[in-house]
Amino acid sequence: MNDFQEIADRVEIDALRGEFTDAAMMRDRARLAALFTPDGVLRMPNVPVELIGREEIRTGGERLQSQWDFFVQNSHPGTIRIDGDTATGRTYMQEIARLLDGRSGLNFAIYHDTYRRTPEGWKFAERVYEVRYVDTTPLGGSAPGPDAQETGPDAQASGSDKAAEDGRAPEAVEPDASAAGAADDFGAPASAERLDRALAALRANGFTAELLDDAAAARARIKDLIPEGAGVFTGASETLRLSGITQDIETGDRYQAIRPRVLKMDRATEFDRIRRLTATPDVFVAGVAAVTETGSLVIASGSGSQLPASAGGAARAIWVVGAQKVVPDLSTALRRVEEHALSLETARTQAVYGQPSAVNRLLVLNAEPTPGRGTVLLLREAIGF
Repeated sequence: MNDFQEIADRVEIDALRGEFTDAAMMRDRARLAALFTPDGVLRMPNVPVELIGREEIRTGGERLQSQWDFFVQNSHPGTIRIDGDTATGRTYMQEIARLLDGRSGLNFAIYHDTYRRTPEGWKFAERVYEVRYVDTTPLGGSAPGPDAQETGPDAQASGSDKAAEDGRAPEAVEPDASAAGAADDFGAPASAERLDRALAALRANGFTAELLDDAAAARARIKDLIPEGAGVFTGASETLRLSGITQDIETGDRYQAIRPRVLKMDRATEFDRIRRLTATPDVFVAGVAAVTETGSLVIASGSGSQLPASAGGAARAIWVVGAQKVVPDLSTALRRVEEHALSLETARTQAVYGQPSAVNRLLVLNAEPTPGRGTVLLLREAIGF
């Protein structure tokens, strides 16, 4: 490789790293995912997150993005070592962020990179994010909102004070915002007060309900709840996929995983067997479209194949629910299905199957009549659709 080619390669790799930061800041997750090879990997061991392939990188990034009030990323290019059609390097990061639930922080980190030359140019084959310093002291500043004044700490403080009163970040506060209006932001995590109301109502309605910090906690809790050797059917769920719960259940020999088994069966000749396996498993694990503050679960389906297990066919059911799915009542839950979840699921099914999704069947669980059968793991973070 001549010197000119190496210079050109270095310039292109530097541009790739800059493009990553720009896509992150502009919240363009499709563009960010396209910066990776088709089998590229984004690993964040300290989070922990591992996203493999462009689709996981896109959807995983969108899940993280949905939790931001604001996010600022500064990248500082480090070394690049080129070896033919591959290269390695490091990028130094400084980031500040605040989540919609009010948590905030400052961190310094390093991306350890592997690059690969492709017909489309240099791409990330792997990015591994190593956190070197974290400060979770609440940030004093805020992202400018529509009502922000041009000057003065007093104006900024008044917005912060109002946010502190209702538990939301300053950017989310609007003049005279009602509780119903706040609830209509179907992608934002519910406040601590609303989560507590939903939790209490679920328990009053006979569900076993637990409030957990995040998807990682749910992933660990699932292992405690399901005995080894159980026949477990996992519903098609972005919540389960993004959290790693689907992978935990469907790989290895800890459980008798039903979904991988039925996917290998012939739909024409073994339909009846498939129906019985999916309707009456030992344990059914899934997500929901919404949970109300009055203690009801709302589940939407295109085919209805997952509904029997939830309704009572499974000996035990476990639903993992992101904080953004908590809504005040049933009518709002149905609007969330139609106005929010359906469009996101359609985008997924179009990409995977080449056809849109549909809400052909709805199941509402107002109570659990069998003590101990239904468990709801309600998370403080947003995840899934």
